[in-house]
Amino acid sequence: MEERVQGLGKQTFYSKLDKQERYILLCCFFVFAVNGLYAMILGSFLPLISDAYGLSNTVSGTLLSAHSLGNLGAGFLAGILPVYLGRKKAIIFLCTFVILGFSIMMITGNPVLLILAFLFIGISRGSISNFNNSVVNEVSDSSPAALSFLHSIFAVGALCAPFLVIFSSRLFGEAGWKVASGVIIVLAFLSMLLFSRMKIADRTVKNPNATSYAFLKLKSFWIGAGILFFYLGAEACINGWMVKYFVDSNLMTTEYAQVLASLLWVAMLAGRLLCAFYGDWLKKGTLLLLTCSGTAVFYLLLLSTTNVRLITFAIFGIGFSMAGVYPTIIAAVGKTLQTYPMALGTLLVIGGVGSIIMPMVTGALSDVFGIFAGMSAVIVAIIFLLAFVGTYIIEEKRSERRTAEGVGEFGLNRIAGDSNE
Repeated sequence: MEERVQGLGKQTFYSKLDKQERYILLCCFFVFAVNGLYAMILGSFLPLISDAYGLSNTVSGTLLSAHSLGNLGAGFLAGILPVYLGRKKAIIFLCTFVILGFSIMMITGNPVLLILAFLFIGISRGSISNFNNSVVNEVSDSSPAALSFLHSIFAVGALCAPFLVIFSSRLFGEAGWKVASGVIIVLAFLSMLLFSRMKIADRTVKNPNATSYAFLKLKSFWIGAGILFFYLGAEACINGWMVKYFVDSNLMTTEYAQVLASLLWVAMLAGRLLCAFYGDWLKKGTLLLLTCSGTAVFYLLLLSTTNVRLITFAIFGIGFSMAGVYPTIIAAVGKTLQTYPMALGTLLVIGGVGSIIMPMVTGALSDVFGIFAGMSAVIVAIIFLLAFVGTYIIEEKRSERRTAEGVGEFGLNRIAGDSNE
């Protein structure tokens, strides 16, 4: 408890840094805000780009999936390129992908090139996320306060995204989204300039013990992977298709739909802060059940009503409920991740596949049966999500009995050869 209180005080880590380290930290904070801005603006752009270029729902869903695919592939690129270019040169190079992506988006409506643009933006987003998390963790000496603030900054950028679209559209009409793209390109250039002024060591950290895949034999890993797969699939659809669903269903104006996109992130920020303070008071299975059940209830409310006030309430409830799922499931398989360094990357890849598949499924169903049917597909993902959570709770109870017998978390210690929890 004392550690948590200390982590809240910014001076506990910031005051210990020298001038160059403070610059690196502040640079990462700024760039991560920009990262959140352009990562989340794509959902607001989607109906505008679709109208401007006459895209089908299937193509629109594929664009979101391409973004998720790029974000997924970034983990590989961000790990390989620094070996040959060094960390600073690698991240500056990967920053150019977002500039290229938004530039393509502004000048052509060719579906293949648009898919490539969204892929590039995803690569840049994921690369910057990996770099910033690594560097802030390194510079701040693994300060929880520094890392928590970094992710809060991302949320701030994300919730600003719809307002940039609204203001640009009011000032420049149908070309507003292109102006917003131009703003992001300028901010990306500024990010590259800030990165170039960093004095950071270009070294590659290798772990000779990071090659074991024994975790694939663990039931706990696959339960966690299942939860993450369906959660990220549902989240990608809600974030990416929400604005278009409201607009195409004539439930509200485009501007109000953009405001709700920001409200979703305000709610997620609030939910993350609440879980950070009170998550330790509950069992992980209980917390997962509460957050996933809340997501199910509020999403059903969202689809079952046309009342704008109820929809607004449902959006806040969805964001507040979803906020705690990701960090909780990572913590739930934490011992596995600590024992097997390769487990985290594998877990994220499996989860990322869900965020790639679900938007395409939603788009395809929307073309054939309408946008409501496409959004209803998310219910299926949530049902599977709850099923995996239920399985986790059952295994959690069994794990408590096994712990008393010295076996360990879901059989982890039997494989790891460690009988001590």
